[in-house]
Amino acid sequence: MCGIWALFGSDECLSVQCLSAMKIAHRGPDAFRFENVNGFTNCCFGFHRLAVVDQLYGMQPIRVKKFPYLWLCYNGEIYNFKQLQKQFGFEYQTLVDGEVILHLYNRGGIEQTASMLDGVFAFILLDTANRKVFLARDTYGVRPLFKVLTDDGFLGVCSEAKGLINLKHSTSLCPKVEPFLPGHYEVLDLKPSGKVASVELVKFHSYKDEPLHAACDTVETLPSGSFDLETVKSNIRILFENAVRKRLMAHRRIGCLLSGGLDSSLVAAVLLKLMKELNINYPLQTFAIGMENSPDLVAARKVAAHIGSEHHEVIFNSEEGIQAIEDVIFSLETYDITTVRASIGMYLVSKYIRKKTDSVVIFSGEGSDELTQGYIYFHKAPSPEEAAEESERLLKELYLFDVLRADRTTAAHGLELRVPFLDHRFTSYYLSLPAELRIPKNGIEKYLLRQSFEDSNLLPKEILWRPKEAFSDGIASVKKSWFSILQDYIDQQVDDLLLEKAAEKYPFNPPKTKESYYYRQIFEKHYSGRSNWLPHYWMPRWVKATDPSARTLKHYKSATQE
Repeated sequence: MCGIWALFGSDECLSVQCLSAMKIAHRGPDAFRFENVNGFTNCCFGFHRLAVVDQLYGMQPIRVKKFPYLWLCYNGEIYNFKQLQKQFGFEYQTLVDGEVILHLYNRGGIEQTASMLDGVFAFILLDTANRKVFLARDTYGVRPLFKVLTDDGFLGVCSEAKGLINLKHSTSLCPKVEPFLPGHYEVLDLKPSGKVASVELVKFHSYKDEPLHAACDTVETLPSGSFDLETVKSNIRILFENAVRKRLMAHRRIGCLLSGGLDSSLVAAVLLKLMKELNINYPLQTFAIGMENSPDLVAARKVAAHIGSEHHEVIFNSEEGIQAIEDVIFSLETYDITTVRASIGMYLVSKYIRKKTDSVVIFSGEGSDELTQGYIYFHKAPSPEEAAEESERLLKELYLFDVLRADRTTAAHGLELRVPFLDHRFTSYYLSLPAELRIPKNGIEKYLLRQSFEDSNLLPKEILWRPKEAFSDGIASVKKSWFSILQDYIDQQVDDLLLEKAAEKYPFNPPKTKESYYYRQIFEKHYSGRSNWLPHYWMPRWVKATDPSARTLKHYKSATQE
């Protein structure tokens, strides 16, 4: 996890513009480099480094003797760089996994490069010999990327929008900053003036398709075409274990977030099993957050005891949670209700990990709810086919919601997130299964995933079959939910009259509750006029809902309501 930043064709002094690059310094606390491009005085790269792989030669932009005309700035991890080296006979100059991008590009161009990368990435590749700039982002947008491109060809690119919003440019008072689409690459011509012109934006991978790089994966070809339940369950276990194994690539200590829910518990259990098999010589640190005696803390404790991790509990009170709201919204760059609400716990636990431990590479369970139909409202799906379509929609929009939350809350504290549920091969296989197999069954969501690990003894049965908990209930004290605490506080902060006139003040995505109004106010304070970064609020389908919380759905019965 790093922070990348680049400008092409800047009219303003670069020494002034580079102050914007410092807005993402949290993403790479280990080192910083600012480098001009030879022959293009108005083009430059900025890089903030979190040293996870090759601590000696990992600075960027990466340039190697073999390709002196190529400049690469990337954020991510390429898990198959050794397999690609073996397959194509690449001669690496460094131990940096991202170096493979230069070799792939030289061998087969940008289309093959993006398609053959098994990992998470956002990159800027400059080819001065052919006067081209390439931008690319991984399938689910696990690694963030934003860009600004003006009519006269000034291009700015950054890991987070906050590194672009204050750029100066002669022809534009407020250049349009927008997220770069996941699963796409863009080709731009570089003019002698340093300005650029977009040539094409191409979708290189659809998450339903088996990725091109599967051909050189460490897992052999799986039995295909058979949807026999035992075969399916076995394939799910094999691919998920493989997804965790490949993500063990790190020279820094590995830890894992653990809420005690199914997803994070499965990740932690498989992770610890593989660390033992690989003789990794330190205990796995697991981290849970909640208020005193919250359901998540109790469940996480059970899981940690079962798997034998070195467990840490972060206990926060309502005051600490409320005080973090503004910092969280600034980090997130969104005002989405459920994203902000769920980010507070993750932000506080990340802060603890950074200050109190030496774990840097953090595993988490993001992506499972979208892939395996884990949200409560999936019980209301009119048909398996519609549930499958909804699952795909959620995966397509992950970069706006859960993946955004997971990246920004950890990156704010210089941690690197790893999300095995979003492994390309695992997700494409799961989505290839018949729709009927993937729906909730017997009143239990993620039934197939739970079933697949039932005989593994990885987790206690009550955790494997623990129902989905609304995040605000999971981290809350038994006495009062985090949801209720937030509502009570915000009710005092937002006047009824303000809410009545919300649509006049904020015509785009107008707030409909005091909570959403409160978040929007804070967002506008930091990112005025940028409300279109969020195309719509995250809301459940097939139910009449004005709030995204699971606790507002009839199917949901939390422990606090019993």
